[in-house]
This record gives sequence, C-alpha cells and structure tokens, in this order.
Amino acid sequence: MVIVVILILLIDVYSFKGLVRITSRISRKMLKRIILYSFWMVSLLFLAGIFTAFLRENGAQTGRAQRNMFLFAGIMMTVYLPKILFIFFQFIEDLVRFFAFVTGKVFATVSPAVNRNAERITRSVFLSKAGLLLSVLPFGTFAYGMIHGKFNYITRFEKLFFPELPRTFNGLRIVHISDIHIGGLYGSWEKVEYAMNLINNQKPDLIFFTGDLVNDFAEELAGWIRILAKQEAKIGKYSILGNHDYGDYHYWESERAKQENLEKIKSAHREIGFRLLLNQSDTISLEGEKIAVVGVENWGKPPFAQYGDLREACKDTEDIPFIILLSHDPTHWDAEVLKHTEIQLTLSGHTHGMQFGIETKNIKWSPIKLKYPHWAGLYREGNQYLYVNRGFGYIGYPGRVGIYPEITVIDLFRKET
Repeated sequence: MVIVVILILLIDVYSFKGLVRITSRISRKMLKRIILYSFWMVSLLFLAGIFTAFLRENGAQTGRAQRNMFLFAGIMMTVYLPKILFIFFQFIEDLVRFFAFVTGKVFATVSPAVNRNAERITRSVFLSKAGLLLSVLPFGTFAYGMIHGKFNYITRFEKLFFPELPRTFNGLRIVHISDIHIGGLYGSWEKVEYAMNLINNQKPDLIFFTGDLVNDFAEELAGWIRILAKQEAKIGKYSILGNHDYGDYHYWESERAKQENLEKIKSAHREIGFRLLLNQSDTISLEGEKIAVVGVENWGKPPFAQYGDLREACKDTEDIPFIILLSHDPTHWDAEVLKHTEIQLTLSGHTHGMQFGIETKNIKWSPIKLKYPHWAGLYREGNQYLYVNRGFGYIGYPGRVGIYPEITVIDLFRKET
C-alpha cells in the first residue's frame, strides 16, 4: 500500500509540473488557481478513497467487497494511465529543454542568437499540450469499458462438422460460458439475469461452464444461486473448476478453512444445476448412441496449478466415438490433448481475451496473445478443435474494451464421409 501511494504521489507531482507549464499563459490568476487547486483536491480525495478501501475491504470475502476493490482498481487505471501518458510527454519536453540549455551554454560565446533560440525552445509548451490532449483518449476508453463494455454481452455462433459424431446427435446445440467471476458482478442482478435469458433463448441441448465461478471466495455467491440456476438445457448442464475457484490466491488461516471454502463452491455448482466434473466423465446416450463429456480440474502452465488428470478423467471413454473435453486453461490443449489424444472438441476459457483488444472483421488482436497462442475463439489442428471463450465476467479492471463478455453457441453436425 505504501509503495502504491508513493508511486501515485510521484505521478501527481510530475503531472502537476506539466499542468503548471500549460496554465502559465492563463492571464486570469483566479482561474489558474482554481485549476491547480482542483488538481490536488481530486488527487488527494482519490488517495483517501484508495486508503479507506484498502483498510475496509482488503481480505474481505463478500461480493460487495470484491466489486469495490475492482472498482477502485478500475478508477486508478482510468485516472492514472492517462497521467502516465501525460508525464511521458513531459519527460520528452524536459529532455528537449535540457539539451537546449546545454547547447545554449556551449554556443553562447559564439552566437548569442543561438542562445536566444534555445531559450524560446525552453518556453515551448507544445509537448505538454499534446500529452494532455492524447491522455484524454485512454481516459475515455477505460471509462467506456467500465460503464458499458463489461455488460455488452456478445453471442457468437459456430458450426462444426465431425465424421465421428453419431447420427442421433446431428444438430446438437451447445452453449458455452466461462469465467463468471461472480464477486465483481455484485449488485448487477438485472444485467446478469438478462444474460441468462440470452442463454435460454438459444434453446441449448447442453450448457457447459468452464470454470472460475468466483474470484476466490464462496461468500461471493450470496444472492446469485437463484439467478444463475435459471439456465435451461434440454439434456444437461456440466461444469468444471477454474484456477480461481480453489482459493489459491488468498492466505488462509488453515488448510481446513481453504477446503471448506472449496466445498461450498462445489456445492454451489450443484445448486445451480451443474454436473461438476472433477477429473471425471459422463456418457450421454440417445437412441443407443453415445458421446462423452470429460471434465478435468484446472491444468495450467506454471505458476498456475496442475490439478487436472486427463488420463483419469478419460478412463471410461475408450469405446465412445465422440468426446467433448472441458478444460479451463487453453494451454492444456497444446500440452496434453493435441496429438496426444483423439478428443475432437475442447472447450476452455481463462484468458478473458485480457478484456482489452481489437476485434473487427479483419483484425483480431490483444496483448494476451503474447502469452497465450490460443486466446479467443476457434482453433483447429487436423481433426481436433479448441474453442476459447472470452469470459462472462471480469477480474482486476472492472470493464472490457474491444473484447466483450461472450456467450458461445456451437452447433455440432455429422460430416458424412
């Protein structure tokens, strides 16, 4: 907390220096004072709010506390990332001033005119104004993501064809959601209920949820079971755990307390109506034909935990012609599924698409692709497919910019050979 406060104060001091430079040409002293005093009033009130939230909410396990912590984190990003951009231009201007000063000193004895030119350069506020104008863009972008983007639910459709799919399952409709992170959605009851209606409007045969129901704590689910249980599927609803569901990112007083928290989360899956698969499989039969749904516990590359056991989960599926795997982290597909098994379709989440990026008809980009080669949407290697859901909720920054919350609809068809 102390480190954060010091960094914020350093950013504010340097930003204030640039603001003084910009307002230096304002002739009305009262207006200038209002601008400069307002800067520090807003900054100090923000610091007081962060400090209060840290003391009040740090370690709290309720959904309200989770939402408030993320809200302050989002406000900090919205306010201070533009300031960082602004001081970047200040730094460039200070470098220009420094070199102009040195040049003026060196050449002052040769040509006084050069020195006067250098002095005119040091009085320039062009870079300060440019930095101020450009800083408006990230401020508006992050504010939009917090107000509108995080609830801009997008329904995406895919049609996949498999020769191994039994004829009885031709046209099977799947709805796939992931990463609800319900604590951050506290209070947004109507928004989430609207999304549940979007799911039901698709008339799914199966609903799959691929983990991260909570941020850390079972208490986040208070008041949500009734709403999340409104999801309806003709055949069934299946789920798995994600890395956040285990409580690994919180210091627990005892291992027993951590396990009790996990058991409550598992119980919540059942109350919602999910069949929670913990390194297990389930066989779905229609008119004598079968497919298997396999669910593994979280498996990710370090530092993420590897609780998943794919071999154990698949042990009863040897004679099943078509398998759907639920695995939270898409890196599992590369490491243990692709080319090591004959699993036709894997469904994952985890990345959130970083909640920030650009997606158009011809462009699909997010910084998260630097870490995850498979980070959003459909991927194919030979006859094996992976779909990475962009997530339903959020973590950290309480918003989404360009990469919006997703409800995936996948229709499966038999490919005749």
